[in-house]
Amino acid sequence: MTKQKTSSGGTFRKFIIALIVLVVIGLGGTLIFYYLRYFGPNVTGKEEYLYIHTGENFDDVYKTIRDKGIVKDTTTFSWTAHNMKYVGRVKPGKYRLHKGMSNRKLIRMLQLGEQEQVELSFHVFRTKEQFVAFVSKKLEADSLTLLHYLDSAKFVQEYGFNTDNAFVMIMPDTYQLYWNVSPEKFFKRMYSHYENFWTPERKQQAAAIGFSQPQVSILASIVDAEAVYDDEMPTIAGLYLNRLHKGMKLESDPTVIFAMQDFSIHRVLNKQLRVISPYNTYLHTGLPPGPIMMPSVNAVKAVLNYQKNNYLYMVAKEDFSNRHNFATNVAEHNINANKFRKALDEHNIKK
Repeated sequence: MTKQKTSSGGTFRKFIIALIVLVVIGLGGTLIFYYLRYFGPNVTGKEEYLYIHTGENFDDVYKTIRDKGIVKDTTTFSWTAHNMKYVGRVKPGKYRLHKGMSNRKLIRMLQLGEQEQVELSFHVFRTKEQFVAFVSKKLEADSLTLLHYLDSAKFVQEYGFNTDNAFVMIMPDTYQLYWNVSPEKFFKRMYSHYENFWTPERKQQAAAIGFSQPQVSILASIVDAEAVYDDEMPTIAGLYLNRLHKGMKLESDPTVIFAMQDFSIHRVLNKQLRVISPYNTYLHTGLPPGPIMMPSVNAVKAVLNYQKNNYLYMVAKEDFSNRHNFATNVAEHNINANKFRKALDEHNIKK
């Protein structure tokens, strides 16, 4: 009897041990299963960024991730997203992806909206259409929407501009912005930079020449269009200010080119000087209503710190160095102009 009891007890203990082992194995398997779903590598590295557009929901995000092959296992991604309650907390933005990221790390980044900022760096553009086309390739906002804001009298009036001169508030520089920044916040950022540039000292410089801030930028746009070399800008600015103060027309060829919207022109002809446009400074006295290009910061500074000279005329040098011959009177200017015309003819430059 004693032996039978001992045998039964040993069997029971073995059963309990086996059961415990099975439970441990089961729990271990479950833990591994859940660990891999949450913490296992899943991002493929096929895409550098995940773009989530404004207004998109989880179904849209899931479709993008699936269609672009962003994760190896979309089922575990969806399961984790639901368990982490991301489904109802989608935030738009540009998110950097790293190969081997886990579902948990990816979804946590998306939940918190930890997107990477876009570096928007630019110099100058001839037209606002070219500028918004450039921006729309870097940010979510499309070019037509951005252009609509610049052309909205109601919107630009909030910043003290009109639709003719609003483009002057965009100043070349490097900006850090979020990819999904709204058009309103985008232009607010541009204006903030513009305002920071206009220190009290610079405002006084503008007032000293009788110009408003937009007028300084409008003249700067003409100076910038004329000058290839920055060191000529103060001289050209001084020349144009001399003409303005004497009531003379600016007679700037780049304003005619802008009026015609034909930037392939290299030689402005007499017939083109008669193009009907408020931007044609051969027809109208004073500044045009708006900039003929986005002026560089150096051009704006050149107007504020113009060279005090007696020049009234200039023409490109005949050596095609992209520099100018300056003159104080018509006779001297005609000599310079004839040299340049002769050089154009010799090189068969007709337009």
